[in-house]
Amino acid sequence: MATASASAPRLGDDDVAAIDRLRAISTRLKQELARVIIGQEETVERLTICLFARGHSLLMGVPGLAKTLLIRTLSEALALKFSRIQFTPDLMPSDITGTEVIQEDKVSGTRELRFLPGPVFANVILADEINRTPPKTQAALLEAMQEHQVTIGGKRHVLGEPFFVLATQNPIEQEGTYPLPEAQLDRFMFNTFIDYPGEDEEFQIVKRTTADVTAEVTATLQAEEIVALQRTVRRVPVADHVVRYALRLTRSTRPNRQESPQFVRDYVNWGAGPRASQYLVLGAKARAVLQGRFSASCDDIRAVAHPVLRHRILTNFNAEADRVKPDDVVRRLLESVPVDDKATGGKLPELFRSAGPGAS
Repeated sequence: MATASASAPRLGDDDVAAIDRLRAISTRLKQELARVIIGQEETVERLTICLFARGHSLLMGVPGLAKTLLIRTLSEALALKFSRIQFTPDLMPSDITGTEVIQEDKVSGTRELRFLPGPVFANVILADEINRTPPKTQAALLEAMQEHQVTIGGKRHVLGEPFFVLATQNPIEQEGTYPLPEAQLDRFMFNTFIDYPGEDEEFQIVKRTTADVTAEVTATLQAEEIVALQRTVRRVPVADHVVRYALRLTRSTRPNRQESPQFVRDYVNWGAGPRASQYLVLGAKARAVLQGRFSASCDDIRAVAHPVLRHRILTNFNAEADRVKPDDVVRRLLESVPVDDKATGGKLPELFRSAGPGAS
């Protein structure tokens, strides 16, 4: 068995207990969501990974696939404050972040500026049809997503934790839309596709939604507990060969590197940046602990590769002519980039259960 290096993070007894609890919470959360949402297990898993990895997610799907209902139900199941922002062409940045208004003090008669918080001051933000608003308004979320704060009138206003942005886009109708710039796309940890339900699932959806039935969702976690669990995910150890595998995947998407495969040089204009490697590792950590494991493996990296990389790969005209999509590039990379045989599958409980935070 591989040994941990001196600089590797250690899981104490409290962390091990938190991971065990997080797995139980994940199971209960899925049960609560199933009271309202039928199917979409993969989408639920990826949203949960994003949440506990402290990331944001972009959801792609046609209208009517319960994206809004799923996000609202998730916020209720986690006892988080939910805010829905409908992005439209006339939306202004202040409609998202808030604005300063002049208020008169009735006692002294003086006037002062008072900040009125916008809908971004919540825990779960649904940015509905985010590409329907101009770039000026889209950019209002940049600082909030990266730094969890907004700056208005030179004053810094810190957002509450946890802070989780879920943006939706319709992949069909693109007329009158404003594509998200690469800098903003890069701030989303995952880009998740929501597909049509299966026949049996659609049967249950129609049957349930046309009856006079209201499902009750019970909260499983409070905001403070989620923040603590997010810190636990960050402390999960990752072996060097797993980090190297994440780096090889990311660096192989860049066409200007000699080690990149020929199909990348043929079909890709721009590859993924370092944030992709960070999110591959964080996603692998969150996936591991949600399954009750004590370290991330290369299999976890592979499981989150598509949602992490697909929106960070910019294909060229050759790819369009040959109908090659970013997902095709990621799939071929997963087939061509070798996996280190040192992988342990994350089965290191005896190593880290006995190691406290100060253990050598």
